Amino acid sequence: MLKLSAVSLQLGTQTVLHNISFSQQHDEFIGIIGPNGAGKSSLLRLIQRELAPDSGNIMLRQRALARYSNLELAKSLAVVSQTAPPLFSLTVEQVATMGLLPHKSWFELSNSHDKHQVALALQQVGLLHKASQLTDTLSGGELQRLYIARALVQQPALLLLDEPTNHLDVQYQHQILQLTRSLAIPVLACLHDLNLAAMYCDKILLLNKGRQCAFGAPAEVLRPDMLQEVFGLPCEVNMQSRLRKLQVTFMPEPVC
Repeated sequence: MLKLSAVSLQLGTQTVLHNISFSQQHDEFIGIIGPNGAGKSSLLRLIQRELAPDSGNIMLRQRALARYSNLELAKSLAVVSQTAPPLFSLTVEQVATMGLLPHKSWFELSNSHDKHQVALALQQVGLLHKASQLTDTLSGGELQRLYIARALVQQPALLLLDEPTNHLDVQYQHQILQLTRSLAIPVLACLHDLNLAAMYCDKILLLNKGRQCAFGAPAEVLRPDMLQEVFGLPCEVNMQSRLRKLQVTFMPEPVC
């Protein structure tokens, strides 16, 4: 699905990403973790083609990302960000329908198949009963689910999530990641919470200061020595007995 080979990015005099290499299969949920300034969002911007790498190659579905037209890329990638532009007085259905834009010519109206796709996406995210509601009446968790519905209508080959659970209550954090995990779409997500990454990701990419520290299954990446080196705090990594998922606990030294 996606392959990065020795990808580097420089902005001005600063090397933002250096020699990043990993690949993603069609059924994988991959999390990108690391401290602030590690290069997580910059990496997503490269894959969205908002930025161009200074060296290395990015392949999407065995084709160079640079060879995609803007329209082809819009049909292949969908993005859900932690912050979205204001939606003004649009209904839930109208926002979800925006996912059709890459597939429509100017002034082309939605047909019955399109409307069915929108309704199906809203049903998948549990918002069909709110289709006629204005978006400014939705909670933060409902808005994130709506953006995912819009992405589903877009029918992408790959879903990119940039800190999708920031500013959400714990219940909504799990709700959003459970939802995206259940979709039949490969997902690449920047995540701030290591325990959420451990719970929902098939593989994890650990970045620090623009460099790739580790890539692999959660047990390969979430190692105490590695995490202490990257995050600057001692930690313990244990298996949660009920869920059988790794749990990371940082142990800051007491302030005198």
